[in-house]
Amino acid sequence: MAEVDLAEPRLDALAPPRSRIGGTMLLIGAVALVAGLLTLRTLTADMALGPALKALWSPDWTDIAQVILHESVLPRIVTAWLAGGALALSGVVLQQVLRNPLASPSTLGISAGAQLALALASLFAPGLFSQGREAVALSGSALAVLAVFALGRAKGFAPLALLLAGLVIELYCGAIQTLLVILHQERLFGLFVWGAGSLAMNDWSAPAYLAPRLAVAAMLVALMVRPLSVLDLDEANAKSLGLSLGRVRFLAVAVAVALGGFVVAGVGVIGFVGFAAPILVRLTGTRALRDRLVAAPLLGAALIWLTDSVVLALAPIAQVPTGALASLVGVPMLLWLLPRLRGVGALHRPDGGASARIARPWRLVLVGAASLVLLVFVALTLGRDPAGWHWSLGAGLDAVLPWRLPRIAASLAAGAMLAIAGTLLQRLTGNPLASPEVLGISSGAALGLVAVTIVLGTPDRTALLGAGSLGALATLLAILSLGRRADTAPEQMLLAGIGLTTGFGALLTILMISGDPSVVMLLGWTAGSTARVAPEDAVAALAILALGAACLPALTRWLDLLPLGAPTGRSLGLDLRRSRLAILVLAAILTTAATLVAGPLSFVGLVAPQVARLTGLTRAAPQLAGAAIVGALIMVAADFVGRMAFFPYQLPAGLVATLVGGPFLMWLLARR
Repeated sequence: MAEVDLAEPRLDALAPPRSRIGGTMLLIGAVALVAGLLTLRTLTADMALGPALKALWSPDWTDIAQVILHESVLPRIVTAWLAGGALALSGVVLQQVLRNPLASPSTLGISAGAQLALALASLFAPGLFSQGREAVALSGSALAVLAVFALGRAKGFAPLALLLAGLVIELYCGAIQTLLVILHQERLFGLFVWGAGSLAMNDWSAPAYLAPRLAVAAMLVALMVRPLSVLDLDEANAKSLGLSLGRVRFLAVAVAVALGGFVVAGVGVIGFVGFAAPILVRLTGTRALRDRLVAAPLLGAALIWLTDSVVLALAPIAQVPTGALASLVGVPMLLWLLPRLRGVGALHRPDGGASARIARPWRLVLVGAASLVLLVFVALTLGRDPAGWHWSLGAGLDAVLPWRLPRIAASLAAGAMLAIAGTLLQRLTGNPLASPEVLGISSGAALGLVAVTIVLGTPDRTALLGAGSLGALATLLAILSLGRRADTAPEQMLLAGIGLTTGFGALLTILMISGDPSVVMLLGWTAGSTARVAPEDAVAALAILALGAACLPALTRWLDLLPLGAPTGRSLGLDLRRSRLAILVLAAILTTAATLVAGPLSFVGLVAPQVARLTGLTRAAPQLAGAAIVGALIMVAADFVGRMAFFPYQLPAGLVATLVGGPFLMWLLARR
């Protein structure tokens, strides 16, 4: 399929291009027809069609089946229409203002910011949560958008920079919310389920909340159609027409943010429809802004209606939140659209000036190794009990060693393995932001681990390692297949990887809501908890680290040549296919083994190679060694902080590392 440039500026915004809306109307009709048939099946499951249709408008209040149709099923359908229309309208406005074909409430962090704000309010200001939920959600959305724009300002608000910033803000908000759920599981688990976008309801309060707000927002957008159309011109021409670009953009973004916040406050997070509906409208021929502002909300409403109809059809088998299912459907759609989109832009490549090579790199590596030994000693001997801080030496050390040593050793191995895998991927792809976590490889490994756990119940370590490695390798190969075009490979890989991570989070939510106790326990593991690490687990992790490190000397020449480009590598006798496959397999195995300990999201694989490079370790061998030491330092320190910061409560080491690594990733985005 030919590429579609969704962000190509038009020469005359005041005379919009001709729209061929027939294809769009056909798509909307087809989606609505399927959704209607599924809804009809739900309506006639317990009664005949005639009484069911009558119950929608004037139910017999003595018949419980008719009451359920009128007070639960019908408001649910109407809410699906309103939420889908609001998110799609928000997406159209954001894509127009930012000239960004993938902008939406979910990809710019609007929904995640609102959900985190609601979680914080429910814990620390329950009165505000119950009486001012809308204000809380809007405040969270606004703060998230401000953070995204602050990160994208250094790049002139380039589309890709905003997308990456938004997706990173979304992941970071999700990590904080996971921390809150772990610390307050009894109080927040219901909010966690609701926040996944469940449309289950027993009255008309949600439609009554959304309808007037969507109507007001739609009227405001209608008043801004002409100024928004002028934004297709370049800034000089737009200003020559007397348009205040800053004011128009601010008002339009404010309306879009409000729409996203309203939906989160009303029904929870529903992902991907905000970007999918506007894109599909453009792909099917509707180009003029006026037409898109009508067609996209209609398509968004139909898509959410269809998704919720599937959820209702699955209700006798499994309880699935509509928002989580929408995210699962949106991930493959994102992967399908990425190779076909232009206008997303490209990252600025590092100029190399910030990381001058040092004369004696191995001396710095030895200093790092000595620091790691010192940190391990402190983590082993320094502890805390109800009486306060104290050192455990002699007999005291013998008493705590069986408890502390396995998790410290496992954390060290996990950090080093993630760091090595991140270094391998960054040098292989030439992408300074590549890492197992950001590219979704850790999520692929975690998905394999979850799948084999569900199938086998209690799989052994060999089965876990095999399934996780297959998941990681399959994910990495899928992402690399998206990047066959050299000019867009790094950007597409980043977006695809973060999308896969989002999809894994949605799948985990669905599994947790299933009620299976073994699945609910996965929440602690996905956060990177080392509390249940056994001595044999630590030995296995160290053994895999040792085997992986033993393979590195054979790869260092390849890793020094690959960043020079394929033609240079071939001229120097490098077998690109064999070298890339060997690096990919090693990265997948190390990622899987580390994910077993640190969880799927820690950012160690991104942070450690960058720290090593910024300190002057630019050649492959010293960078690998330095990154491994930095990764081990981060994870050992994270495990120590997780054990001691909120004693007697414990925080997962992987989650602590995420809370530290996320800001570092934001700093890299703002800097590059």
